[in-house]
Amino acid sequence: MIYPAKLIGQYYSNTPLAWQILLDHSRLVTRKALKIGRFLQSQGDSIDLQFIAEAAMLHDIGMILTDTPELGCHGKGAYLQHGIKGKEILEKEGFPRHARVCERHIGVGLTADEIRQQQLPLPARDMQPETLEEQIICYADLFYSKGNKNRNFEKSPAKIRENLKKYGKNKVRVFDRWQEKFEPELI
Repeated sequence: MIYPAKLIGQYYSNTPLAWQILLDHSRLVTRKALKIGRFLQSQGDSIDLQFIAEAAMLHDIGMILTDTPELGCHGKGAYLQHGIKGKEILEKEGFPRHARVCERHIGVGLTADEIRQQQLPLPARDMQPETLEEQIICYADLFYSKGNKNRNFEKSPAKIRENLKKYGKNKVRVFDRWQEKFEPELI
């Protein structure tokens, strides 16, 4: 069993602003992800709720290694790298399954082609959520921001679609498929 609060404390104890932002954001994502997980269980899907709770709390642990002063982070990496930085942290700590969530939660996921074509500061490999738990956490994360503006408010699906359109219609289609499966009452 993993204790997310203890692990977060190891990396964030000297950065109170970042620690609070991470905890606030991760709690909201976790709450939404668990609600979806319970719904899918009621529909007959096999869902690991314990894993969702742990991985959702840890999905952004890598932000501490980025240079994002508005979030209280003064590392060296670009914010876009927080997923791969989180993967490195959780692999080092012995949690490879949780590490995959960190790496694969950016937007609705990234392909190696997208990374190469856009010359993103990431390894050119597919980083798309594959398991149902990975997809649930990725989806739930889209609803919450870490920035000062609207930090503790849930974004509307329309706002998420608007943001995803910038990255292509296929990103919106992924979101729509997830929403249909995870929150059909919103359609």
